[in-house]
Amino acid sequence: MQLRRTFLVLGVAAAAMLSLPTGLLAQDHLVSPAQMQQQMDSASAARQKNIGTLRQFLTTPAATRAMKSHGIDPVQVTDAIPNLSNSELASLSARATKAQQNFAAGTLSNNDLLIIILVLVVVILLAVIH
Repeated sequence: MQLRRTFLVLGVAAAAMLSLPTGLLAQDHLVSPAQMQQQMDSASAARQKNIGTLRQFLTTPAATRAMKSHGIDPVQVTDAIPNLSNSELASLSARATKAQQNFAAGTLSNNDLLIIILVLVVVILLAVIH
């Protein structure tokens, strides 16, 4: 849904740019098509990286066990990840990465990690529902 809105906004912006006089596009304060493409590519790559990070974290055996033990379908959760907004993805991905690092460093117990996993799952499901 968020991706559709992004493409709609980009389409409207592109149409507006095409309707501008040619000389106006040459001014310094507008973004060039190459810069716009680069920004879109960068945003898309960041989004895909964040989706991958969350999927990897939530498909670990510990995460799968935690979800199943609380009656949550792991497939439903991982399928919902792409429906998150870019900001939600970035935030949750950063939290998942930090939790993995802290667990690997021994600063988190298994119980702490399970709580973090369940919180991330709840946030994902609530974000997708709304």
